Amino acid sequence: MADWKYLVVGAGFAGCTLAERIANHLQESVLIVDKRNHIGGNSYDEYDKAGVLVHKYGPHYFRTDSRLIVKYLSQFTEWLPVKYKILSFTHGKHFQFPINLNTWEQIHGRPCTADEMITSLEHQRVPIENPKNSEEVVISQIGWQLYNMFYRNYTMKQWGCAPSELDSSVCARIPIRYDRDDRYLSAKFQALPKYGYHRLFQKMISNPQISILLNTDYRDLRQQMTFKHIFYTGPIDQFYDYQFGPLPYRSLRFEFETLDVEYFQEAMQVNFPNSHAFTRIVEIKHATKQRIPSTTIVREYPIPGELGDPYYPVPKEANYKLYEKYSQLSARERNTSFVGRLATYRYYNMDEVVDQALEVFDLYCQRNGFPTGSDRTLNQISDPIPTSLLRRGVNQHIPCHFH
Repeated sequence: MADWKYLVVGAGFAGCTLAERIANHLQESVLIVDKRNHIGGNSYDEYDKAGVLVHKYGPHYFRTDSRLIVKYLSQFTEWLPVKYKILSFTHGKHFQFPINLNTWEQIHGRPCTADEMITSLEHQRVPIENPKNSEEVVISQIGWQLYNMFYRNYTMKQWGCAPSELDSSVCARIPIRYDRDDRYLSAKFQALPKYGYHRLFQKMISNPQISILLNTDYRDLRQQMTFKHIFYTGPIDQFYDYQFGPLPYRSLRFEFETLDVEYFQEAMQVNFPNSHAFTRIVEIKHATKQRIPSTTIVREYPIPGELGDPYYPVPKEANYKLYEKYSQLSARERNTSFVGRLATYRYYNMDEVVDQALEVFDLYCQRNGFPTGSDRTLNQISDPIPTSLLRRGVNQHIPCHFH
């Protein structure tokens, strides 16, 4: 059996970033193991039978305000600029979402000004100085009517509990705008990997120093081999054999449907904050800009974490307290680092996961006398993204024969 210096558990963004840095910066051998049959974690994409590039585990809308992350990932991909557009189907109509001045005009059926919208919402909002949960965050901004119209049912379906039971950070992620900016996200850099996430991951871990074992449980390896250091990106409660009990997660069931039409819906994503069992329908082809006669849509059905893969840590105070018990155990580890959404029980975006992985790697280097591997002087994006990073004129993905 090969002698690998490092073990990385999980082949998603965190794991591939760490493996890439170990191989290319430390020039050491590293083994990645993953229980699935592919690399890329939840960001994995593939071409279905109709030739449509689909995100297998739900849409992954890459965005960031970090120049460091753009520079780092641009080593492995060109970019396809994307304007992520979302609609919300409620009260029998499609409304722009997040709420903006256009949404306001749709609701009132007439032209409005930003001042009118601000003044009206000022009367509707519930004055709460320090919102303690997601319900309070929303009603303190827009009041009960719009909360019930766009947020309440969607959030209950997604998380399996009332917004009043969830941490304030959940709904605080969604902006309220008083202009006509109808983008779903506000980050300065919004794009998709030009040839898909899977190709990006392939390039990240192309160094011969990196080996990959799929369909593999890392616990089997730990009984047979020793490593200089382990970087773990899986569920932290599983690492400790659920010593304090399982951490709650939410999972998803995906229902794919291919249709013989160019497009099925007006936008890439349509939310359903109503009685439908699914939360949204995603047609990622709007973002990938493929020019083919068929399309594939995906309906998402939230389910309890124990019925599927763990996707979302459930942001409740009691769950954070339970995680803290595991975190205290992990702090005593000398040869294992915990990285990513599942290992640190936080609802991170993709760029945040990459940033955390780079930071953990730099910390490891510092503690062991190696030069750090990322340029932390690259702070937030304050100017337009260079056009060299956004290769325009991309109309169709080149089929990836590695899938």
